[in-house]
Amino acid sequence: MYKYLNHMKKLMSLLVLVLAFTITAQAQKKRVKKYIEKLTVEQQASLIVKKMTLELELSDKQQDQVKPLVLAQVKDRRVNYEKMKELKKKYKENKKEVTADTRYKMANAQLDKRIAFQREMKAILNEAQYERFKKLEKNNRKRMKGKMMKRKKMMKKHKKHMEHKEYKEEHEEKNE
Repeated sequence: MYKYLNHMKKLMSLLVLVLAFTITAQAQKKRVKKYIEKLTVEQQASLIVKKMTLELELSDKQQDQVKPLVLAQVKDRRVNYEKMKELKKKYKENKKEVTADTRYKMANAQLDKRIAFQREMKAILNEAQYERFKKLEKNNRKRMKGKMMKRKKMMKKHKKHMEHKEYKEEHEEKNE
């Protein structure tokens, strides 16, 4: 009996630690997101250029050339974020999905902008810097894709849970 209680105490301690760690991690994610949202477009662009300077060893001239490109990219990203937010809200109110044609147009426009940005960066950077830039971009895209997949999985689980909960509530109402 004593061993069983001791084992349960250890298990509960471990559970509390995992829960505390999860809560802390979630709070940090929220803080970072709020931090980014509070920055102006110019501040975000400035930070990105400085990070690029550190990673790619940009000269002052290159920094001056890259800054307007990054600024335009950050502005565009923010505008697209707001458009997508509104589009999702609109479609959610009408209980419709975003059409394939709309998705295609948005993806096509986004890819065109990425191609143009890449070409402009290639003109500014030397070969070694450009290769490093491509490698960093690829790693960032891979990391972001992983985050998106994780978010999608969580949303699917949440949606299934909510559907099950609604079904359960409806079923209970019918039985009463």
